[in-house]
Amino acid sequence: MTQPMLLLSPKFKDFLRLDTEREFLEGVTACGKTTVGIFKFMCKVANSGIRFHVIAGADLGTVEKNVINGERMLLDQFDGVAEYYPSGKRKIRLPHIEYQTNKGTKIIYICGYDNKKRWQKVLGGQVGCVYIDEVNIADMEFLREISHRCEYMMTTSNPDDPSLPVYDEFLNRSRPLKRYRKDYPEELLDMLNQPAEKGWVHWYFNFNDNAALSQEAIERKKKAVAPGTKMYKNKILGLRGRATGLVFPNFSRSKNVISKADAKKYTYRYFTVGVDTSYSANSPDTIALLFIGITTCGKIIILNEEVYNNADLNTPLAPSDVVNRLMDFLERNRKAWGFAKHAFIDCADQATLTELYKYKRTHPCIYTFNDAWKETTIIDRIHMQQGWIYHGDYLVVDDCVHHIRELEVYSWQEDKYEPEDRNDHTINAGQYGWLPFVQYIKTSDP
Repeated sequence: MTQPMLLLSPKFKDFLRLDTEREFLEGVTACGKTTVGIFKFMCKVANSGIRFHVIAGADLGTVEKNVINGERMLLDQFDGVAEYYPSGKRKIRLPHIEYQTNKGTKIIYICGYDNKKRWQKVLGGQVGCVYIDEVNIADMEFLREISHRCEYMMTTSNPDDPSLPVYDEFLNRSRPLKRYRKDYPEELLDMLNQPAEKGWVHWYFNFNDNAALSQEAIERKKKAVAPGTKMYKNKILGLRGRATGLVFPNFSRSKNVISKADAKKYTYRYFTVGVDTSYSANSPDTIALLFIGITTCGKIIILNEEVYNNADLNTPLAPSDVVNRLMDFLERNRKAWGFAKHAFIDCADQATLTELYKYKRTHPCIYTFNDAWKETTIIDRIHMQQGWIYHGDYLVVDDCVHHIRELEVYSWQEDKYEPEDRNDHTINAGQYGWLPFVQYIKTSDP
């Protein structure tokens, strides 16, 4: 018996039924998002009143391989009604597909976002439907241009480095259907955190959503990729993040993240606060405050965080503003957890330290403000932290979302044994806070 061209799971049936303006398909490899996605795209093209449409990918060859040719791809699904002209045809000199529909012949331009001159020709005017393959690596100028020139847009991608601008500008502004939120990894849901756009829908697909994939085939795909690599995290687990080169690859939400109620069960020897500052309004750098507990059993627990980015504020914070916010932070956590006598502030930021010393001279103050201890090298700090994370002695309360995110994406530089200078502000603040108390943090026996 011949297998149908498309075998559809309930989620993919809902996907085909939904009529909306923007759809972002993200998920593991071989989950069916391209096969079913291109079918829906072609249906949208057929129903459109506009003649010209676009399929784009990394380059022309990649689009041909991933979308147009191959079993159950575009030409296979629409055999007899779609013809591909890679060198153009007659007056249309650009690569395109001619698609015969009930509303006449549609022209679907094929382009790579690597070729600016070519895609600029494609975007000479308004288009109807746009399909973008591997949007996570797409040229941002291309995306910004094409997104406001089309009626409908669909993108596909495997999860990637969450610091890529495509996420906050596009995917993180979309939302899943409520009935499918349960299918999402918690950390991916947390990342869909930009202001939601009406009509922008996010779809997450895993292996089980591909009705054509047997359990044996799923297991083969899982075994074919080495755990701990970028490919395994992105394509097999379906998680965003840079798995190759991660500074803390052993950090796990299931092992290292706890609830506030669980954190309350511990007895604490010391509380401490770390502060890292950056006042730039032109970068994603942040002002980070971390409240940390050292337990009597030798664990370090990140209990609370407060993070600001001047780029997001109408009135940027100055060092004097941070003083007031730090005092509020200290008092709030003193009431919630206990007294942290010492706060350790990035010693490179003398302006904030000067304001804190001035505050202490002119106000009754029970807190002591200290320069951060930096004699311990960043590599040695990381080695200690990796050991605590591995043994479950480094824990984070689940509402410290900024710190959790940084632990999941903080990476090594490509060309040297040093961490990158980004995604590290709460990590630095934490290190400033716990370094003076290292003797009280123990690594459990394995």
